[in-house]
Amino acid sequence: MKVLHVHRIGGIGGSERHLLTLLPALAERGVDVRLLGLDDPSRAPDPFYERMSVGYERVAAPRDVDPLLATRVVRAVRRVRPDIVHTHLVHADVYGALAARRLVSTKHNDDPFRAGPFRFVERALAARAARIVAITESLARFQVERVGIPRRKLVTIHYGLDALPEAWGTNPRDDVPAAAQVVLAVCRLEAQKGVDVAVRAMAAVRERQRDAHLVVLGEGDERRRLEGLARELGVPVHLPGRVPDVAAWLRRASLVVHPVRWEGFGLAVLEAMLAALPVVASRVSSLPELVVDGETGALVPPDDPQALAMAITRVLADPGDLGAKGRSRAQERFSVTRMTDATLAVYETALGGSDVSPGTHHPPPAQ
Repeated sequence: MKVLHVHRIGGIGGSERHLLTLLPALAERGVDVRLLGLDDPSRAPDPFYERMSVGYERVAAPRDVDPLLATRVVRAVRRVRPDIVHTHLVHADVYGALAARRLVSTKHNDDPFRAGPFRFVERALAARAARIVAITESLARFQVERVGIPRRKLVTIHYGLDALPEAWGTNPRDDVPAAAQVVLAVCRLEAQKGVDVAVRAMAAVRERQRDAHLVVLGEGDERRRLEGLARELGVPVHLPGRVPDVAAWLRRASLVVHPVRWEGFGLAVLEAMLAALPVVASRVSSLPELVVDGETGALVPPDDPQALAMAITRVLADPGDLGAKGRSRAQERFSVTRMTDATLAVYETALGGSDVSPGTHHPPPAQ
């Protein structure tokens, strides 16, 4: 079986990290798997390829709409002659579908853009696809209810992860006190991620936990706004940017906070669970499928700094066995083996082999 994955590459976000895990796992199971990367030069794609262990071809994709890119993608697909083209995210969905004989598409987020006028494009692409993979049940519902994708086309396969991310260097020195209770967020500095809500919450957290410091690993266009908000509220917020050793920060943290306004999956939450850290997150999108409220962490309404502060304060004061239960849940329900098995089943269906029932949910549902 020869499978070509297509993805627009710009840095290493959740979907890119998914490919870095899934593609080698498929190769180990005997799949002839390759990647066609559509490079966004404005977002530093090189580090992704440095970590990719299967064969790949890179095509420059500096613009969202580019007829020449369509031609280059078609030619690249024809050179590989794959049995299946597996696309990820909007650009790959559109351009990758042009030359695919058998198409599988993975949907990674519930971006409201997909429910607007673009939903008609999504529906046309769905008609071409043998199967559409949603990475959470929440996202599958979004595809059916908001985008209009037929439920019979959809299969839910959660991301799988077995280990914390490997370091690609040593973290630079920082000014976080050694004795600080680190409230850690791992996310882009964008409005979607709700870091501003965490900054506001820290003002109340510090009234009870004076040694609590918020550390956010990531870059984005919200940096200046967040720095200004932290100064205005007088709370310690550290923004070291993209760091080479995320696991080192997970070992320093007391908990992970994920105050997003919406989310595709929340891979940072799964990493926190593997690190045996309690998670305080928004009760939105996929997160109730990962975090069991009161058992592995706490879920709060989005855009509610007061509720977030109360939950952070409560967990800092008494984490109990939240982290240990989170790690057990991650290992049992979100393994790489489970993800790979489910993906292979989808490929067999696309090739006309064994049947996968419409709407199949491969991982066990959240409790």
